[in-house]
Amino acid sequence: MKETYKNYNPRQASLDEARALLTQAAQAAMAAGDLPQVELPDFIVEIPADPKNGDVACNLAMAGARVFKKAPRQIAETILAHLPDLTDSPVDRVEIAGPGFLNVYLSTGPYTGTVYAATLNEEYGRTDWGKGQKVNVEFVSANPTGPMHLGNARGGALGDCLAAVLDWAGCDVTREFYVNDAGNQIQKFGKSLSVRYQQIFVGEEAAPLPEDCYQGEDIKVLARAFADQEGDKWMTADEEARKQALIDFALPKNIAGLERDLAKYRIAYDVWFRESTLHDSGAVQAVVDKLLASGACYKAEDGAIMYRSAQFSEKYGAANKRKDEDEAKDEVLVRANGIPTYFAADIAYHYNKLAVRGFDKAIDVWGADHHGHVARMKGAMDAVGLDGTKLDVVLMQLVKLVRDGQPVRMSKRTGKAITLTDLLDEVPIDSARFFFNMREAGSQVEFDLDLAVKEDSDNPVYYVQYAHARICSILKKLAAAGIEYEGIHAWAGYTWPEEAERDLIRAVGAFPAEIVGAAKNYDPARITRYVIDLAGSFHKFYNSCRILDAEPATRQARIALCLAVKQVIFNVLTMFKITVPEQM
Repeated sequence: MKETYKNYNPRQASLDEARALLTQAAQAAMAAGDLPQVELPDFIVEIPADPKNGDVACNLAMAGARVFKKAPRQIAETILAHLPDLTDSPVDRVEIAGPGFLNVYLSTGPYTGTVYAATLNEEYGRTDWGKGQKVNVEFVSANPTGPMHLGNARGGALGDCLAAVLDWAGCDVTREFYVNDAGNQIQKFGKSLSVRYQQIFVGEEAAPLPEDCYQGEDIKVLARAFADQEGDKWMTADEEARKQALIDFALPKNIAGLERDLAKYRIAYDVWFRESTLHDSGAVQAVVDKLLASGACYKAEDGAIMYRSAQFSEKYGAANKRKDEDEAKDEVLVRANGIPTYFAADIAYHYNKLAVRGFDKAIDVWGADHHGHVARMKGAMDAVGLDGTKLDVVLMQLVKLVRDGQPVRMSKRTGKAITLTDLLDEVPIDSARFFFNMREAGSQVEFDLDLAVKEDSDNPVYYVQYAHARICSILKKLAAAGIEYEGIHAWAGYTWPEEAERDLIRAVGAFPAEIVGAAKNYDPARITRYVIDLAGSFHKFYNSCRILDAEPATRQARIALCLAVKQVIFNVLTMFKITVPEQM
């Protein structure tokens, strides 16, 4: 029986059953001559917001008014008259509401099947929707020249949870970090380190730090560590050699620090992809040559290689016009000095994902300030001979920290802008991961530092964890009273007469469909909101339905329902790498 419920989606099963039943009835009505012989129109079956309107609602009669040339209610009555025998059917009855809506009420069977599925299948919630599609999710990809900021904290939770949702939805997922270890920012990093290194020996007045250098304290720390190891021997070296020596020393430390801090945040990447490999392997030049050969690029008079951006990006919603001219703005891919731009490397990187490594879909999580780059990047995939629709970008809005209702911008410890490590020193990792994944990426997040450390039901992650711990406590109390769960045979005929039971089962049954919805919409926050609602439904059930002193079959059914909820909460929290306490 366990195999029966692999990839089982109760909500989708109910929708499919209702659609099939009503289609059969409509076809029977046409065969009997009670409705005209026409092609059935497209119609909707959906889960109504209010269960009083049925388990499934359908607009077939409304949608058919034009083709059947009858009033919707008359059509609905005719369809009902031709329903097959519902004995032993998953459907209990169908009722007409309002001007002709068809409300389908399920029998006991689907409710029992949902509880079976969640108690018999430890991976209940997984579906085969993704059909094994190879998906690359690239997120955070913080500049390795400095510490990670709050946007990276949100991007880390969002990207990691999105990857988890896609995995549960049946995709073959690769988590990836793109290490920008080449280009202008690395040269700037080396220059900044070189000046700070020289200052150690000659002072800041003799070697002032230019404004265009990195000003952070972390640069001083790295320069001091280099000086402690190497002494002053690089003071007399050529500037380029000194910069490179400092980069070779400091960059691996920073990258290791990124990996360490992200591991603390419970993020483990499958791939750390270095931009430098694209340059070293000739992949960047190969893509530029490909674009030149196709006519997507051309050589300017000064020798620079220009990309016809608007020609390809307009399809994705960006004409990229000059502000002062009614003509498209072409973009530099290779400067006149022969050095490729970051955009050229970015095209080569995404070409590598889709063409070289063969991902079916590449998903990037970017800050909302990069919105202007989306269309040109998708267009560039078309220009290089790929399909730009295979690249999707999730744009993430800013994070606003608050304490006592007031914005917080600086770390109390350092007096500087708050970093990922500052945040994780102050709030539990469970709260950070949960809070950053409570709203869709396109919404600004207000992160309440006070709420994140509270240990009561006001804190959403605590509220959900407490529901799991409460179920564990119930099971322990039952065991202490000599009562154990006896399996499905002990309650197989139970009819779930209480509305609180049915509400809770509906919530359990929605889990696989929510996974699919979250995967389709790249919205893992949908699962966070779902599990909060599930916890609320469980607490209502607990307050209205007795377990310990219930009649034996009822008690066994309710224990099974508790086990089903426990499994779903466990699956959501572990999927999102949040601890699952058994007592609180």
